[in-house]
Amino acid sequence: MNPLLTQAQIDAFQRDGVVLVKGLFKDHVETIRAGIERNMSEPGPYAAENLKEGEGGRFFDDYCNWTRIPEFEEVIRNSPAAEVAADLMGSNQVQVFHDHVLVKEPGTSKATPWHQDGPYYFVDGIQNVSFWSPMDPVKGNSLRCVAGSHAWEKPVLPTRWLAETSFYPDDEKYMSVPDPDAEGMDVKEWEMEPGDAVAFNYHTLHGARGNTTENRRRAFSLRLVGDDARYVERPGPTSPPFPGHGMAPGQKLREDWFPTIFQRLS
Repeated sequence: MNPLLTQAQIDAFQRDGVVLVKGLFKDHVETIRAGIERNMSEPGPYAAENLKEGEGGRFFDDYCNWTRIPEFEEVIRNSPAAEVAADLMGSNQVQVFHDHVLVKEPGTSKATPWHQDGPYYFVDGIQNVSFWSPMDPVKGNSLRCVAGSHAWEKPVLPTRWLAETSFYPDDEKYMSVPDPDAEGMDVKEWEMEPGDAVAFNYHTLHGARGNTTENRRRAFSLRLVGDDARYVERPGPTSPPFPGHGMAPGQKLREDWFPTIFQRLS
């Protein structure tokens, strides 16, 4: 077990679908910050500005850039994240799925809507983890996760953040997006220092408040998968789409696109 973890944290992740890992990227904060600045100055094809006309601030996000941004690759390959992921997932192997940068500049009141990542992805399996790590101290503008939501019978309907429309045509397979605060759900939220990370399952319902502070809120997210991850077809284009991947349902994610970064020795 990685020294950043305790058995109690692993148990909490399995039970709640979310846990705080203090200091996961603490030795890599400046590297990640440099990568985020490079990403924002040289955005990729999936970069988005997530504000409607008249909404204040700036909410930038972009993903799938780690192979072209050397700072991100360095962190993915050299930080403790892969081993910590293996411990949390109970997996012998860890593959990269993708990276994601989310930046809310000061005065950005727009919240990140409640959602699960899993329905957007073409990955099936329970051994998966996302790490969400702020590069600035966060208090009231941290990630918020609903404990136990990864085990709900139905996934939450994925929507387009700006248009607020359904992502897939068949709504009946999904439950409507709940209001965790109004419904009294167990919402986990932590004050965090740069390099701390919230670890959560792809099916854990989560969101984030706007950033109404005078400070930036730069977040780096890393999505990893374990032994049981397999390709699954969705009823429409996935996000990320990974065009031309050529995988068939039930297939392990191809290693040349989603490399193994940790292998536990037997």
